[in-house]
Parts: sequence; C-alpha cells; structure tokens
Amino acid sequence: MGRRRRDDGPRVDGILVVSKPAGPTSHDIIDTVRRLTGVRRVGHGGTLDPFAMGVLPVFIGRATRMVDYHRRDSKAYRASVVFGASSTTDDIDGEMIPGEAPPPERGAVEEALGAFRGAIEQVPPDHSAVHVGGKRAYELARGGEKPELQARAVTIHALELTEWDTADPERPLAVIDVHCSAGTYVRSIARDLGQQLGCGAYLGALTRTASGPFELASAHSLEHVRSELADGNLESLLLSPDAGLDHIPMVRIPDSDREAIARGQIIRVRGEVSGPVDPAAVLEKADVVRVLDGRGTLAAMAHVSRGRLYPDKVFITPGDLTTA
Repeated sequence: MGRRRRDDGPRVDGILVVSKPAGPTSHDIIDTVRRLTGVRRVGHGGTLDPFAMGVLPVFIGRATRMVDYHRRDSKAYRASVVFGASSTTDDIDGEMIPGEAPPPERGAVEEALGAFRGAIEQVPPDHSAVHVGGKRAYELARGGEKPELQARAVTIHALELTEWDTADPERPLAVIDVHCSAGTYVRSIARDLGQQLGCGAYLGALTRTASGPFELASAHSLEHVRSELADGNLESLLLSPDAGLDHIPMVRIPDSDREAIARGQIIRVRGEVSGPVDPAAVLEKADVVRVLDGRGTLAAMAHVSRGRLYPDKVFITPGDLTTA
C-alpha cells in the first residue's frame, strides 16, 4: 500500500468522538485535532453548524477511509424551536421577520408535528452547503440571490415535543427530539413547522445527541481532548477504526493469510466468520465484510464472492505486524 511519507506525522488510526461546543466550525475541530496530534489525515463524520453542539465523530489516520461506511448513519438531535418569527437563515443567526399569525399553543404544535413524521420531502435551507450551479447555496444567499433548491426525500423516524416554554409569550419555545435519516435539515423542520402554523419559527439551539452508533454520553469534551493530548494520552480516547460497524459481518483470517491481504491479494475464506447474518450466506456473497487478523486488528474491508475475499481497503502493511 506504499510507504508512509516522512511528513505524514505519527502513526495513529482510530475514531475520536468529540462533543463539539457552540462556536467553532466542524473544520475548526478537525484543525485542532490535527494540530494537537501531529496527524495530517483527519476528517469528520458529518458537519455541524457553528451554533450547533454535540456528537462529532473525528476519523484519524487510516480511519478516515472508514467515513464512507458511516455516510448513511441516522442522526438524533435535541432542538429548540422558537415560534412567532421566521429567520433568513432558519436559525438564531439570521435576520428575524415577525410572523403573521399569533404564536401557537402547545397542542397545536404537537398536532402539526404529525405531518413531519415518516418519509417526507424537504427543501434544504437557503443558507446550506448544497451545490447549486457550481456554487454553495449559502454563497448565493449571502450575495442576495435566492438559491433554486429542490426538495429531497428524508425520513423522520421519530419526532416528539418534550418541553414547552412560554416564559416569553410572544416567542414560545418547543424542545423537540428528532431521530432522522442522514441528510435531514432540522432547520428546515423548524422553518416548515412555522409556515404550517402561520406564525413563523426558527431553530434557536441544536444538539446532536447521536450520529449513528456514536452517542453524546460517550463523547469527549474539547477541553478533555486538549488535556489528554497534552499528556500524550491520545490512544486512551480512540475507538478502533471499525467501531460502530457491528452490523457488518466479520471474517477472522489465519496469520498465514495476513501478508496476502496486506498486499491487496484475493484469498479464500478459511477463517472464522461471524456477525449478524448467516455465515453461510457471507461465504457465498457479501457486499462488505470486516477482515480481522489473528490478534483482532482490522486488516481490511472487503467483499466476498464464492468463498473468496476481495480486499477493497487495506489497513495493514506487508511485513509489519502493527497497524499502518
């Protein structure tokens, strides 16, 4: 798979689940991890807006090649929706426009939420990163243009109102829990909810509580990450590169096949097969499997056809008994 360049930094592979604070961008978090670890290859598993908080999976080293397997992960959020006005950005950072109808009662909001559950069509916010004619929608919106955005299909698995705050009767606030498919804009839910009720609404706060298998309860604060990295404790924070992929079958190969896999060669499945599916079915054909060596180290991601492993992404180096 090629020799590491001298400027690649230390050899570190794994997933760091960060609890992003409000303020920095997702890219700011990546830059911070890159600077503190000295590792150049760092990516994240789904952008959070600067004002948003919560789970941000950070993929380090060769684990960046695992992002593809998490792109369709569902997400969970806790959102504060403010009624009585709309926003040019559909969130608290935009210019506010007073609503035409009076603010709603809690019962009206709970009833309106029913239209947003299940499979729905949703138009992304004007201030989003969606490409329109070669530009980002937010670039057009900031330039005074109205982006022509197409509705897209998303799925809202669960949507519940958990708190209702009328401390400001002109701007009542609903806290809602959302479990949704990848690609869903919670800002759009707030915007559309306000339009349906006629009073306007915008997103006042947002916390991502889960990104696929990664949950807020086990995420590390940025302060804790800085402290641990300063003490050289990066490894204690990292999950394995295949963390959260328990739904993908696993093939444990014998040591005699390790070199062949490291070179990207096709091999017969001769080791233990396990996972959430029938092993016999995996041996016949599997879209993707995790390949582990005898020590439990992730060696490759591969697909199976007629009892043979075809490596797609290799994570070990020939002649090296450590991860690369």
